[in-house]
Amino acid sequence: MNLDNLRPLLLRPGTWASVYLDATRAGENAGHEIELRWRALRERLAEQGADAATLDAVSTAISDHPYQPGRYGLAVFACDGEVAMVETLPAPPPADEAELAPLPHVMPLLRQRHAQVPYVRVLTDRTGADLEALSAGGVPRHQQVEGSATFPLRKVHAGGWSHRHYLQAVEESWKRNAGDVAAAAADLADAVGAEFIVVGGDVRAVQTFTGRLPKRWQDRVIATDAGSRHAGADESALDDVIIQAVADRSDQHTREILDRYRAQEADGTAGSGLTDVVARLQRRQVDTVLLADDPSSTDTLWITPDDPALISVDDHVLREAGVENPRKVRADAALTRAIAASGATLVLLDPDDTPLDHGIGAVVRYPGG
Repeated sequence: MNLDNLRPLLLRPGTWASVYLDATRAGENAGHEIELRWRALRERLAEQGADAATLDAVSTAISDHPYQPGRYGLAVFACDGEVAMVETLPAPPPADEAELAPLPHVMPLLRQRHAQVPYVRVLTDRTGADLEALSAGGVPRHQQVEGSATFPLRKVHAGGWSHRHYLQAVEESWKRNAGDVAAAAADLADAVGAEFIVVGGDVRAVQTFTGRLPKRWQDRVIATDAGSRHAGADESALDDVIIQAVADRSDQHTREILDRYRAQEADGTAGSGLTDVVARLQRRQVDTVLLADDPSSTDTLWITPDDPALISVDDHVLREAGVENPRKVRADAALTRAIAASGATLVLLDPDDTPLDHGIGAVVRYPGG
């Protein structure tokens, strides 16, 4: 999981209000219920010392957030009277929560992002396509592509000497439109850092589209005959293909990282345990942190708000480095900030399937360091 888009949030010093709220509007009183839930969280933040301007900013962000159907949640992060980030969560949080701390509490957000794999969904026919792109932690992007060839598009049995020429012209129109769709899909996939492209719809259009993708995407396209651009068409089969592809890619990525970790562990170069991983993060040696996803963890670390590299399991280390007032914070918050600052990536693992010392390990960039 790349944390680059969280850097402005994680690297900004301040006192942060982090709010996770079930924003589902399923019933007639849903809006009022959301208001009541936020009111309870607001009181909790006020008791922790949140200022009125920050609380008002969060309140406005929640009330002004556009409605969307289905079950979903909101993550809101605010500091010094302004909201720095609002993100829609694909599912409501297990419980509404609010925290005031020196660092943003992003782990519940990352927990949901962890299941996200960037991809592009293409629903095509012989005239164009509907594109949808999802990037990890990003706003979904929608794009409609109308092919540049508008005539002829349908084969007819006209007969006569020109019939073969006409059929060839139709085929060329289909190919040109498929090329337009493929170019747009590739550009969109590059823009969101997609792991794969899923294409469904008209069988012939799908085949032609796949053949016209740039070579870099040829082995990362999943073609299916599910889906249709017709109004009211059932897209559940295409959605099922995407869900399975996301799960497969996520599992593959985790296996690859674990294989790298075990190889380094075997030769004694992997980071192992909280103290060791923290030290390696300070030296910017870490490529990927593997962290057991344990919401019940009470681990803490010491930091200075102004420098993400100054992180330690012991406050005396920071005091000896000249930090007058080190702050004790959640370990996951301090680790996340240090990971983002160093350009490393994060992989969350199931605690029950994670044989890591203290639930944490690291694949290092410089095994000899």
